[in-house]
Amino acid sequence: MNQRQKVAVVTGGGTGIGLACAQELQAQGWRVVCAGLDTEPTLPDQLEFTRLDVTDTAAIAALFERLPHVDGLVNAAGIILHEQKELTPDGFDKVVAINLNAVNRLTLAALPGLKAARGAVVNVASMWSQFGSARNPAYSASKGGVTSLTRSHAVAFAADGVRVNAIAPGWIDTRLASGAIHNPERSTAILGRIPLGRWGQPADVARVVSFLLSAEAAYVTGIVMPVDGGFGIA
Repeated sequence: MNQRQKVAVVTGGGTGIGLACAQELQAQGWRVVCAGLDTEPTLPDQLEFTRLDVTDTAAIAALFERLPHVDGLVNAAGIILHEQKELTPDGFDKVVAINLNAVNRLTLAALPGLKAARGAVVNVASMWSQFGSARNPAYSASKGGVTSLTRSHAVAFAADGVRVNAIAPGWIDTRLASGAIHNPERSTAILGRIPLGRWGQPADVARVVSFLLSAEAAYVTGIVMPVDGGFGIA
């Protein structure tokens, strides 16, 4: 009998960390559905991409109605606002809606399929889950919320065989971090604090996500795993 192909949904799967996760899982034989509003100029032909506003409850429900089994959900969609926009009520609300509330909304919508497959969720938190940010308080607060939500969902859904974990990336060379990484005034100090001495790449994160979704992590739930080259301990 042929083994059923595993199915993963990756939000934010058109760019950065989400895209790297989609490619890693696809290389391992998963069917991957990338969902979001933004993509790189070109995507690998084999990837399925569906436009999805992660704040749209009806659209999310329609997505998961097409998928009776969900072996993996990667909540990677997220935004950051600059120029002090997160210090306004509207800016703060927008970031929290996408970075935190959508994680809850998507996980609950995926839950029947996750239960059917005894699947797993990986949420993308951040090193800023633990640090305060003068420039980006909404980003920091939302990612702190993701860590707490991860632990809560892990406890809530364990009896159904659904594992929920998170990763906390550090300075990963993506669009989101490009303003700091490619700013000579900031990058030298940041890089000097990273014990491994280099910027992270999206593939570094994707390999950890792949592990947390795999059978090798079958007894792991409720953790928040740093993927930061040691930045958080330096």
